[in-house]
Order: sequence, then structure tokens, then C-alpha cells
Amino acid sequence: MLSKVGGYVFAVAFIVAGWWITALAVNSPALPTPAQTVEVLGSNMDVLIPFFWTSAYRVVASLLIGTLLAVPIAQLCTRSRVLDRLFAPVLYLLYPIPKVVLLPILLVLFGLADAPKIVLISLTVFFQVLVAVRDAVKAVPESALISVRALGGSAWDEYRHVYVPATLPAVFTSLRIGVGTAIAVLFIAEAMAGSTGLGYFIMQSWSMVNYPRMFAGIIALALLGLVLYAIFDLLERRLTRWR
Repeated sequence: MLSKVGGYVFAVAFIVAGWWITALAVNSPALPTPAQTVEVLGSNMDVLIPFFWTSAYRVVASLLIGTLLAVPIAQLCTRSRVLDRLFAPVLYLLYPIPKVVLLPILLVLFGLADAPKIVLISLTVFFQVLVAVRDAVKAVPESALISVRALGGSAWDEYRHVYVPATLPAVFTSLRIGVGTAIAVLFIAEAMAGSTGLGYFIMQSWSMVNYPRMFAGIIALALLGLVLYAIFDLLERRLTRWR
């Protein structure tokens, strides 16, 4: 535990030092020093905190929705050869499409509130988790299933004792990767539409040519991603202790 904390302290110190040196070397208002940014960060907490929770709600809701939809669909389709043959081409065609291009359509359909942003991020996460879980299910050895059946296990036992343990690591890996993608999509969605969230805060600061305020928003957005990443990392270690 102490070594991990020490690693984070070193990482923060390294990043701040690199940022400070770069800001001094560039000597441009567009790149404020960490001290300037922290000062503005403290003075804008009254605005940043509500925006932070708004963005956090959108990302967490999207991650949950995308995962809860993707896992059972991946399990069902992969365990049925007929369904897998039918839906695999659909997946291959839809997965490479950048989901962010759907934002204008979602804005027309759902307006400027939370719904289009959550739907967009959910779609992005859905396909990432779907691909990861599908591959994990396909990698389950047939011998493991035969062992459960030989002991009189039911289909539910196969799911609980074989498929769930086999796919949990893939789910958490895809979620950790998905956090970065979700934060990026969130920023684009909030910057383009609406008047709440950290993405809006960052772009509003940029339009005001208030670069320290903009970097304060960037720090808040990065902190959101870091917290979510750490939560998924902790959950994976707790739920996959058998590894």
C-alpha cells in the first residue's frame, strides 16, 4: 500500500515538474504554470464541483448501462453458434464506426440535456465491452464445461462457475480502457451541446481566453478519469482474487 502511494506521489511530482519546466520554457499565456492553475482551481470550486458531479453522473451511468447491456448479449450470442454467425458481421460493421459522429442525431432526438450524452457514451462502452467479453467467452476451454457437466452441473452452474470467472477480467479490462474513451467522448459532447459539465467549463474558459481556468477544468476532468480508473482497479482485485 505504501509503495503504491509512493508511486502516485512520484508520478504527480514528475508530471508537475515537467509541466512547470515546459511552461517556463514556452513562456506563453496559453500554458500557465501549475501554481497559477491551482490558484484558479481553488477560486472556481463553487462552479467546478457541481460540474464535476454532473460529468461524473453522466460517465458512471453510461458505463453501467453499456456494461449491463453488453455482457449478457455477448454471452448469449457467443454461446449460440447460430446467433454468433448472424451477429458477428453486424458487430464487425458497427464497431469501427466512431460513435461520436452520432452526436448530432442524438441531439436532435433527445435535446441538449443528459440523455444524448449518456446514450452516446453508453454506445461507445457497449461495443468495447461486447468485443472483450465475446473474445473471453470464445477462449473458455471446452474441458472446463465438460467438468461441470460431469459433476451434474446445470446451465446456470456453467454460467456461474465458468463463464462469469472467465469473463470478469475482460469486463474490467474493457472498463478501464473504456474510462479514457468515455471521458474523451464526454468532453466532446459537453463542449458541443449544453451548458453544464466539465467539457462545457473547459471550452467556456477557452472562449474567454482564461487559460488558467481552462487548465483547472482539465485537471478536474483528469481527476474524474483517475478516480474511476482506480475504482475499477480496486473492484477487479476484490472480485477476481482467484487470479
